[in-house]
Amino acid sequence: MPVQVGGGKATEPRGKVELSPTAVADKGRASSKRNRRRQKKASSAAAPSFSPAPVAAMQRLFDTSREVFADSSPGFVPPPDAVARLSGLLNDLKPHDVGINSSMPYFKHVNSKGPPQVTYLHFYDCPKFSFGIFCLPKSAVIPLHNHPGMTVFSKILFGSMHLKSYDWARSPPDSNNSTLETSDGARLAKVNTDAVFDASAETVVLYPENGGNLHCFTALTPCAVLDVMGPPYNCADGRDCAYYDESPSSWGGDEQYSWLKGIPSTFEMKGIQMVRKFTV
Repeated sequence: MPVQVGGGKATEPRGKVELSPTAVADKGRASSKRNRRRQKKASSAAAPSFSPAPVAAMQRLFDTSREVFADSSPGFVPPPDAVARLSGLLNDLKPHDVGINSSMPYFKHVNSKGPPQVTYLHFYDCPKFSFGIFCLPKSAVIPLHNHPGMTVFSKILFGSMHLKSYDWARSPPDSNNSTLETSDGARLAKVNTDAVFDASAETVVLYPENGGNLHCFTALTPCAVLDVMGPPYNCADGRDCAYYDESPSSWGGDEQYSWLKGIPSTFEMKGIQMVRKFTV
């Protein structure tokens, strides 16, 4: 049965994955002698694959997100100083801080018969906020979707992608026509962003009513995007993820507008629950 994680439907996780590939699950059957040998071997390695940095980095992300979204509810917008604080932390994050790299299978297109599959590494969620990493192979697409009542921080950790985002139009761009919605249910939206981003770009922040609340990603190379969102999607509260088809509008002069119409979506992504305990 599909489960909801982030901006799309994710297939049921196929098993939990440790954040650090060097962390080996202890099932209680290994002898203490074997454990000592493993520890000795690990400590003597000249260049370990992963440092213990991810533990501290992810804990800082958790702590800061918890503070920024302490009063989170639908429509909540953190104060400017809180936005700057969380954005600054995300700007400084590197792939090794969160224990990922581009050689992982999540960033490879393994099935040539279908579109590249997006994988969502789900680290944490509560009623106030959630965060995780979207892993996109080259040419993978997260279609145009919304974030109802949410503030979302997005940071590209590596790779390059095209981002297009919209906000709903609040007034008609043409004074001779007052239509903001067509008879078939399409709504007028104004382009917020239409550009290519890579890891050098600063954190993108979208808000419940502006900043590009409706957006889509297209991976130009394998790429990873870390999202912190609050409050998370909640189908029970009527805040499910909606998807849209876009058709251009000739209105607006130099400003781009499109008609967005809600559509059923077949988009699915693989969801993986990461094993991570945070200190509260």
